Amino acid sequence: MFGGTGGYFWLDSWILANVVQLGTQRFCGLFLNRTNDPCGRQFDQMNQAARSGCANIAEGSARRATSKETEMKLTDVARSSLAELSGDYLNWLLRQEKAPWGKNSPEARAVYAVRLEKAEYGEDVVHDACAHILAQKRKFAKWLESGNDEIMANVLLILIARVINMLNHQMETQGRTFQKEGGFREKLTSLRVDARARQEAAPLCPKCGKPMTRRRAKSGRNAGKDFWGCTGYPECKGVKVMQQEAGQ
Repeated sequence: MFGGTGGYFWLDSWILANVVQLGTQRFCGLFLNRTNDPCGRQFDQMNQAARSGCANIAEGSARRATSKETEMKLTDVARSSLAELSGDYLNWLLRQEKAPWGKNSPEARAVYAVRLEKAEYGEDVVHDACAHILAQKRKFAKWLESGNDEIMANVLLILIARVINMLNHQMETQGRTFQKEGGFREKLTSLRVDARARQEAAPLCPKCGKPMTRRRAKSGRNAGKDFWGCTGYPECKGVKVMQQEAGQ
């Protein structure tokens, strides 16, 4: 469904991450200054963390056709970047002797109650996706455009938590798909191993029937000796002694 480089345009996680990035840019522009951030370091770090969340969701989606493993790693980077940003907002509140809203507080429940609309695009996907992001951002406008740092920090904490939860579900799905199918790169490696095994006139695995490949024992009483190992390893641990060794 999300094949190609623009598949992330349909991901709720990417859409909401963009809302978080826009909110973070506004927050930093309003509240970070020469007094509380004299070197501009926090401004840069918070904006970079927000950007990294969006960028790595997009990059992970674009890589899904070539490597499921890379897709999962990039999704995890996005999740880590947003977790870092969440820590910055928590620290902002703590520095003012304030705790974040409780999950069951009326304020938090009002934010959680706002749901994203389903993305529906025409032929101009980039334009339509940007318009969709702005439409979703307007759903949170009364908080994100309030000009109140405590309100904005709390709302952005909730939105970040929602994106991270979406990414957790994405990674679970990615993991199941990887275990079941692998990706292009993983499949290509498997095909190369199978082809090499066939070129060597390798026998078939006595356990699962897959081609076997030449391997060398690294330890034990047969250390340094070659043997046939199943190309399905580690799922299949079938082995077979080579003929020259069998005759010794």
